[in-house]
Amino acid sequence: MSILTVENFSFKYVHASTPALQHVTCDLQPATITAIVGANGAGKTTLCYALAGFIPHFFKGAMQGAVRVSGADTKQTALADLVTQVGVVFQNPFNQISGAKLTVTEEIAFGLENLGIARAEMETRVRGALDLFGLQEVASQSPLALSGGQQQRLALASIFVMHAPVMILDEPTSQLDPDGTRQVMQAIQTLAAQGRTIVLVEHKLEWVARLASRVLVLDKGALVAAGAPREILARAPEWGLNETRYAQQARLARERGMVKNDAWLPQTLEQAVEWFGEREGKEGREGKEGKSS
Repeated sequence: MSILTVENFSFKYVHASTPALQHVTCDLQPATITAIVGANGAGKTTLCYALAGFIPHFFKGAMQGAVRVSGADTKQTALADLVTQVGVVFQNPFNQISGAKLTVTEEIAFGLENLGIARAEMETRVRGALDLFGLQEVASQSPLALSGGQQQRLALASIFVMHAPVMILDEPTSQLDPDGTRQVMQAIQTLAAQGRTIVLVEHKLEWVARLASRVLVLDKGALVAAGAPREILARAPEWGLNETRYAQQARLARERGMVKNDAWLPQTLEQAVEWFGEREGKEGREGKEGKSS
């Protein structure tokens, strides 16, 4: 059974001249990582707002269709109930820092305090979040004194401890260096393995290829493609997306006739090794067969 369902959903913000989303239909399965990709302005963040119930409860406008979380229509469900089912990490982590707590540890615990979670359980969850997101060394520091990357990991940790079955991550690595990105992506993979459903908006397509089991492509507010990463990312330039360096090199090799035409392109280092290795072996075998004939 789908945990998130979007049915012919359209939305236009107040005073906007065109819809942000148009007739989007999709469903997300539990304990999976679904990536949403698209050029700037494609409607990715708006879809995140809709999945979390911020549309229509917070952002107002003209809405058609429906979004359901575990079968419950978001329009008919109070936002206070939806936040226990869907957690959201926004692009700018500073927007999610409460400003009411003096330390990172207290900030992570803030949402749990509001839910009345028992102290022993709260301490266990906070320790787990500090470990998972690499925040142990700054646990006693002020959230406002952290770097942008640390604040982004703090925002992730603060949502993680709420134990919502669905986590929506809107460009969670935009403030992070390669090491920070790797740490967060590994944490996301761990969360999915533990049964969380992850919705990931991400421009770093190599990580999309590594982690996602399904990719949704938005273009000008419409869902124009959906499928496995290998199938979808090979067509990235069609929607104005930057290919990974591995796909670029493979495409160049194919265009120059160095390898024969193929339906897919590598997106990661591991896939590139496989892709070029397969072709080298195939061409070697064909060469030997030609000589023997």
